[in-house]
Amino acid sequence: MQDGRRVHVIERDLKEPQRFMGELMQPGGRLMLAQLGFEDCLEEIDAQEIKLLAIYKDGKNDTLYFPDNKNFPCESAGRLLRNGRLVQRLHKKAASHANVQLEEGTVKFLIEEKGVVKGVIYKNSAGEEITAFAPLTVVCDGCYSNLRRSAVDNKVEVLSCFVGYVTKNTRLEDPHSMHLIFSKPLPCVVYQITSSEVRCAAEVPADSIPSIANGEMVNFLKKTVAPRYRCNFVHMTYFVSLIFFVS
Repeated sequence: MQDGRRVHVIERDLKEPQRFMGELMQPGGRLMLAQLGFEDCLEEIDAQEIKLLAIYKDGKNDTLYFPDNKNFPCESAGRLLRNGRLVQRLHKKAASHANVQLEEGTVKFLIEEKGVVKGVIYKNSAGEEITAFAPLTVVCDGCYSNLRRSAVDNKVEVLSCFVGYVTKNTRLEDPHSMHLIFSKPLPCVVYQITSSEVRCAAEVPADSIPSIANGEMVNFLKKTVAPRYRCNFVHMTYFVSLIFFVS
């Protein structure tokens, strides 16, 4: 964008996404943002500094610090954040460039010629089907995307999913760490995503995901996941208020 090339961004939904993913930006991610001139997108979203990983297993614990890299223009620390807030800041920053067109729409097909992607056919917010050509097409989509299936032959195999919740009005005793709990039967993770919110999540086998519709997920989080955190973080106060599910 900064070298004057025209960029057309087609985003399926321009509202702030409510996803629990991409909530840890490691130091390398910050460095990349800085190189792109986008590091200020980490500001004004209540992102939390992370300096190390705290690991718990079999009643023991240890810490793993991010390595100190002298090539970094700033301290080698990451950020914990709400992914949706960062995405909105990135959208706003990108759209501020005169050579960037940011549009809400759904890509339906890739336009291919002799095995080379030449562009896309998409439906805009008004329901119109539009053809867009480009010398380079970058697709950022999920593993179940039809676009992915048309481009690669790899079979998608999902072995596990993360399920979790956010506690409100909560501050970890050590908010600058991502806490990894290797408990049985579920590995868990706890981290500060804003100054007053903590994410608690557990990895669950893909073939045994509790149902959200009939309340099984809420019971699972309250009765199975939350007690594991209390064993390790007795200073935390739990208010199960928001539930996010990733498949």
